[in-house]
Amino acid sequence: MTDLSAFPITAKWPAQFPDRIQLYSLPTPNGVKVSVMLEETGLPYEPHLVSFETNDQMSPAFLSLNPNNKIPAILDPDGPDGKPLALFESGAILLYLADKTGQFIPQDVASRYETIQWVMFQMGGIGPMFGQVGFFHKFAGREYEDKRPRDRYVAESKRLLGVIDQRLAERRWIMGDDYTIADMASFPWIRNLIGFYEAGDLVGIQNFPNVKRALDAFVARPAVVRGLNIPKRG
Repeated sequence: MTDLSAFPITAKWPAQFPDRIQLYSLPTPNGVKVSVMLEETGLPYEPHLVSFETNDQMSPAFLSLNPNNKIPAILDPDGPDGKPLALFESGAILLYLADKTGQFIPQDVASRYETIQWVMFQMGGIGPMFGQVGFFHKFAGREYEDKRPRDRYVAESKRLLGVIDQRLAERRWIMGDDYTIADMASFPWIRNLIGFYEAGDLVGIQNFPNVKRALDAFVARPAVVRGLNIPKRG
């Protein structure tokens, strides 16, 4: 049996199946990117809930795997050269799992880098900007009388949605006919913006019909339906 005892995180979250990928996460947009990918690929994995309510992400055990105290993170007992690999940052994990399985990323070099480009677009733009809209629209920032910060992030979010909408004008998915990690990176955040953050009207989501069409196709996928609720909250 695989021994993962050298990784302190397994003391706090014991591995019942140490031969499987260990997922440390929460069903947030960044978290479900990876649970959806794992469900799509069919890789065996064991999910562990990292509760923000009890500050699990700040525990020494979690920080031993991800010093940046963010979810998701994984521990793959069968990493490169058959050695365990610990990895954090959702975009890096998506790319790693795509390479590990040969799925959801084009094999030709040019298209591969174009896909990575769109993953980076989400990591650097969509995630941070949509998150700020959530803060200023739904959470503590909504109490600010000065609406300029909110309006700044709303305007940038509209611009980013416009970029995606134009990209999807003549494509089924971000990369064309094939569904890839670029879609898995972006659509959980778009879903969160108009769902959990309740900012659909604020950003004028009705003005981005191609985004809405692709989002509907994304959330209808069986693996996505499963992945959106993994790990299950207690």
